[in-house]
This record gives sequence, C-alpha cells and structure tokens, in this order.
Amino acid sequence: MQRRRLTMAQALVAFLEQQYVERDGERQRFFGGVFGIFGHGNVAGLGQALHQRADSLRYYQTRNEQAMVHTAAAFAKHANRMRTLACTSSIGPGATNMVTGAALATVNRLPVLLLPGDIFANRSVAPVLQQLEDPRTQDGSVNDCFRPVSRYWDRINRPEQLIASLPEAMRVLTSPAETGAVTIALPQDVQAEAFDFPETLFEPRTWIVPRPRADVALLQRAASLIRSSKAPLIIAGGGVHYSDATAALMQFVTQAGIPVGETQAGKGALPYNHPLNLGAIGVTGTPGANRMARDADLVIAVGTRLSDFTTASKTAFQHPEVRFIAINVAEFDTAKHGALPLTADARVTLEELAAILEGYDTGAEYRSRAAQFNQEWDAEVERIYHLEHGPPISQGEVIGAVNAASGPRDVVVCAAGSLPGDLHKLWRTRDPRGYHLEYGYSCMGYEIAGGLGVKLADPSREVYVMVGDGSYLMMNSEIVTSVQEGLKLTIVLLDNHGYSSIGGLSASVGVQGFGTQYRYRDATGQLQGDYLPVDLAANAASLGAHVFRAATVADLQQALVDARSVDRTVVIAVEVDREQRVPGYEAWWDVPVAEVADVESARAARSIYEQMRARKRYYL
Repeated sequence: MQRRRLTMAQALVAFLEQQYVERDGERQRFFGGVFGIFGHGNVAGLGQALHQRADSLRYYQTRNEQAMVHTAAAFAKHANRMRTLACTSSIGPGATNMVTGAALATVNRLPVLLLPGDIFANRSVAPVLQQLEDPRTQDGSVNDCFRPVSRYWDRINRPEQLIASLPEAMRVLTSPAETGAVTIALPQDVQAEAFDFPETLFEPRTWIVPRPRADVALLQRAASLIRSSKAPLIIAGGGVHYSDATAALMQFVTQAGIPVGETQAGKGALPYNHPLNLGAIGVTGTPGANRMARDADLVIAVGTRLSDFTTASKTAFQHPEVRFIAINVAEFDTAKHGALPLTADARVTLEELAAILEGYDTGAEYRSRAAQFNQEWDAEVERIYHLEHGPPISQGEVIGAVNAASGPRDVVVCAAGSLPGDLHKLWRTRDPRGYHLEYGYSCMGYEIAGGLGVKLADPSREVYVMVGDGSYLMMNSEIVTSVQEGLKLTIVLLDNHGYSSIGGLSASVGVQGFGTQYRYRDATGQLQGDYLPVDLAANAASLGAHVFRAATVADLQQALVDARSVDRTVVIAVEVDREQRVPGYEAWWDVPVAEVADVESARAARSIYEQMRARKRYYL
C-alpha cells in the first residue's frame, strides 16, 4: 500500500478536498471551503495545513465563531444539504462559541463540520492556556460540550485515528436521516504530528445520497386511507425542499385536490398563488390553513417533524377521528402522532402515491373551499401590506415593500423575533429557494451570518436579510466578512427599540412587556425611562456597509431601488411601530402562565391559558 507522510492536520485537509456527493446522477464537491478564526489551538496545525493548500480548499476569514457555523448551516440549507462548509476554531472560548451553532445545525438537521482545537493529548504541559481542569479526570475538555448537540463526535488523540473517524463523519454528514453537526476535536499537539497515511484515504470519494422507498404494503395502506378520507390535508415541511420534491408535490396535489399548509422550513413548497396552497400553518398560520387543519380527518405530514408551532401545541387537529400519514426519511419522525409510517424519500413517495391514486380526487367542492381560503388570504396580505400606518410604519408594510422590490429568484433570510411569524404568514413565495427561515432553533444572531451563507451558496441570487434590532445587536459582525468577500447582502434593519416578539408574548401571559424595551431607568429604578439613543445605522456604516435611512414606506421603497446599484452590502435602517402587529389566526401556542400571581393581568392570562390547554390532544 502506498503511503503519504503528512501531519494529522495536513491529512485532514487533503481528505476534505476529495469528498464529493451524488444524487440523481449529479455529482458535486461537498465542502465549499473552511471558515475559521486562528488561535494557539489551531494556527500551527490546521492553519499551516490550510495555508499550504490555500489554492485547492478556500479559507474564509470570519469575525465570530458562532456566526461562522450559522453561515455554514445556511450554506448547507440553501444547497439542499448537498454541500456544506467546515469551521475551525482555537481551543477554549473559540470552541465553545461554536456550540450554539452546532445545536442549531443539529436541530435543523443541517450538515456542518466543526473542527475545534483541543488540549494537548500528551498532557505534557497541562494545564495549557484556556484548558478547563477537572479534578475527576484528565480525559476531558470544553469540547465535550459538543457531544449532546452533535450527531457525531470524536477526538483525535493519535494521527492514525483519522483513518477511521473521517469516513464515519462523512457518513453522517451525507445521511438524509442522520445529518447534523459533526464535531471532530483536534488536540493541538496531535495536529502537528506526522504519520504515514495510506494513499487511498486521499483518493476522490463520491458519497451517494439515496432516495429510499417506502414499504409497498404501507404505501398501499396509505393510498387506502387517502381514498377513504373526506377532508385530507398535507403539511409540507423542509423535507420537501431537501428531497427536491416541490414539482412532485405540485403534481400530486393538483391531481388529487388535497390542500397544503406549509411549515416555516416548508414554505415555498408551492407558489403562494397556487389554488391549493393555504399558506402558513400552525401558530403563525393563516385562517384557511388552520381551519382546514381543525376539520381534517387525515393529515399527510411530508418532511416535517411536527413541532409545537406546526401543531399549535397539539391543538390544531380537532377532528374526532383524525389519522396521520408521515412521509420522512427519518424513522424517528414517521412514528410521531401515531402516524402510518412511510420511512422514505419525499419525492419518490409522492410520485408513487400519485401513480397508485390515479383517478382519485377530493372533489370540486373541497377544491373550491381551499381556493377561496387562498384568495381571502391574499386579500388580507394586500391589506396588511398597505396599512398606511405611521410613521413609524408597521412591520407588515416593511415586509410588503421588500417583497414587492425583490425578484422572483431573490431570497429572504430571517430567524428570530416577531419577523419570522409575520414572514411565514405574509411573504409571497415565487421560487422554492426564495424563503430561508431558521426556525427550528429560532436563533437570534443567525440572520446576517445566514444571509452570507445563502449568498455564498448561490451568488447569482440577490439576498434580502430581514433582521430586528435585538438580533442585529447580538451579531452583526459578518457585515465585515460580506464586504471583505464581495458578497453583497441587502439588510433591512427594523428598529422597534427592544424585543418586540417577546414583548407581545409577555403581554399575552400577563407580564406587561417587562424587560423587553431598550429604555433608561426612571426615577423608580425601573427600565421605564426614555428610549436609548442607539444609532444602528451609524454602527452598520462603521462596519463597511452602505447605509440608507428610511422613515416612511416611500423612503423604504426608494432605498430598495437605490440599493440595487450599490456594489457592496447595504443596510436599510427603518423604525417600525412595535405595537402595530400582524394578528394571529385560529391558533394557540402553549407558553405556561403562572398558576398563582399578585398581578391581575397574570391571573386573567392564566384563566385563558387553562381554557386553551383543555383543547390539547394526544394522537396515539
């Protein structure tokens, strides 16, 4: 066997360069590059390896370790999990900064490879700088924090351990069912140690991403359930996109006449104006989707994990005999709600169901009901888009202006606060890749870093990042990276002087918005004084962005036009009225309210909570 003498870090880089994935005969390189910040835990090992291979595996300089993992997750999401980025940090705080990003990736089932530096495996200089000492063991470091938020975790204490570890890491990263964060901790001394690696480790390898098919008997049972249903409903989740099943879904629902409600991850599965598209479903859903969910006797969950927002905390489905069919590559998800489990790829399953159900139709009346809901909701969106409120203007008007200014292939990116719920309801999707929301982890700070990942995955698309002031203040550092890399983002920064989403939730649970606004302390010592004079636009300009300020809808519309001619990242800062909210429609979210309280507002909220909680159901 031919061998090549390399350091452990050099071998790792050489391996990453040669990994490919293939699905449906289309082959592409899996790793789009490496994001990283160097410190003493990785500069002499992985840093040296990347330096000498800079022409074949691109290194990206980032400003925040958590942000770079968000960028990698967004890159993978926009690439339908067929590509990703690797992320490297030093030991200690650099590594633990990535833990939140790892959790986000794993919760959302997105492949990212994390390569944190680690303590000395030989222990000769322990405790090394930034080492967490444990009097119970020498075999641990802060990188053990990654274990519960990673789908695969390993620590390389000898260079030759890479030979076994790396193929396992790739198996998980490319698995449709098991993917998530993969963490390989790299002790800094071992990174620099050499070994005679087998040459076969560095040969090009193509990982086939399969399309598993459902059990034939279960598929026939599913078809029988659909035929006998009087009021079926499809919930389209992120798995529809990841399996490239949007065309198959459109063909199936058009043929069968089954309406569709979309989750946050599934939005865009159908064009917004398709007559069978009811729009968003669940806590942030539309009236039509939630009413048809309430009455459905059969729910077909396609590529969704049925989170509490989708099921309205298990109050959405009220038909006394409701049944579920779950189509998902993950067996774990097909077992939920006592569903008939079709553990399979979404696209092939929809295609096979369509063939079996040829001739089946829910009927003109049922189709007409869905189409009416679609039209009524479009009229409601139009109303919210043109409230003529303020200034300060409403958040719904901002969304309307951005939606109108964007092109059919452009992408909107968001993650946390009140914006995701409003976008879920209001954004008119025209392209399956045009709506990018991280809502599995609802992570503040994702937006700008995520927008960078989307732009990196597909530079041909314009990317609109919509971010509230709370999320912006948590993590705006990747504006600098976008400017450095020439990856233009159009960032619409909505300033509502605090945490508007939680402010609304606080009011609904009787806490009166406590601690949710950016205010000075008043004479009583409470945070109830004047608003803080924070100039977010000036901050964005200092990071290298071209900045516009907008006070009215007309200002915003003009800024969006002018932004097109700017050749670098743009930030459009606009103040919005935090009290002018988009309402909820026919749904509830279980946020427990204090059972006893001295404040009347909390007691009243508890009474409503108990009424709503009584509607919860168990589907077994």
